[in-house]
Amino acid sequence: MKQYAYYPGCSLESLAKDYQLSALEVSRALGLEMREIEDWNCCGATAYFPVDELLAYTLVARNLAIAEKTGLTDFVAPCSACFKNAYYTNAYLKKDPDLADHVNFALEEDNLHIAGIMNVRHLIEVILEDVGLEEIRKRIAHPLKGLRIAPYYGCQILRPRKDHEEVENPRYFEDLLSAIGAEPLEYASKTRCCGASLIITNRKAALEMVRILLKEAIDRGADVIATTCPMCNVNLQVYQSQVNREFGTEYSIPVMYFTQLMGMALGIASHRLGVAREPVPKAREAVTA
Repeated sequence: MKQYAYYPGCSLESLAKDYQLSALEVSRALGLEMREIEDWNCCGATAYFPVDELLAYTLVARNLAIAEKTGLTDFVAPCSACFKNAYYTNAYLKKDPDLADHVNFALEEDNLHIAGIMNVRHLIEVILEDVGLEEIRKRIAHPLKGLRIAPYYGCQILRPRKDHEEVENPRYFEDLLSAIGAEPLEYASKTRCCGASLIITNRKAALEMVRILLKEAIDRGADVIATTCPMCNVNLQVYQSQVNREFGTEYSIPVMYFTQLMGMALGIASHRLGVAREPVPKAREAVTA
């Protein structure tokens, strides 16, 4: 069983506990051992970098330095914001010796040093690359046949561009959903921002962004929207009622983490995936059909 330095981040310890449950259950079922790093701290999310860039890099680098001490090679984050911050901090410290010197000077207070040797990866990337679609298909116990899913990538998992990846029309989320037996839907907004923290500073603009995403997914006939990020999940799920009040709509579509859907297809009990609280009758029908 391959081991990974696992960084849950703040959301998975609080509002996204269902993501935490399902991420760990699915990882175990696929033969991946996620070893949570000790004494980790918040990555700063999207807010801290505009406030103090050097301190923000140091905050993220501390987690990476702790992970380096484990002797493992892969730093895995399920949250897209945490993944983005860790990925670019790791990359920039390698390219900018002056930045690395300043960050390591600060880390000395905690008896830490970052060398930049970790491979920073999102959980969905690990599942696709280290397990693979063919192996996933072999392990599926209850294919989600007939379930129409709108895969929502969001923006932070893709941008800024990493290496030579496809950011305008990625396909890997669709491929994963097909592997678990579901029907992935095409829609234009799958990589558009959902508003995220804009909900704090410009609520009306953020709700309009959520409305567009919900409308496109529903117009395409989606039964469920699948996400890879806690912030996206909250915006698309929790603010549906506010979108309805603001725009006179009647949207009511379940929003689930991709790991919850994978877990159901793998035959993992719903309560172990945090699914019991979710209004997903069509997902349950697909599993029991």
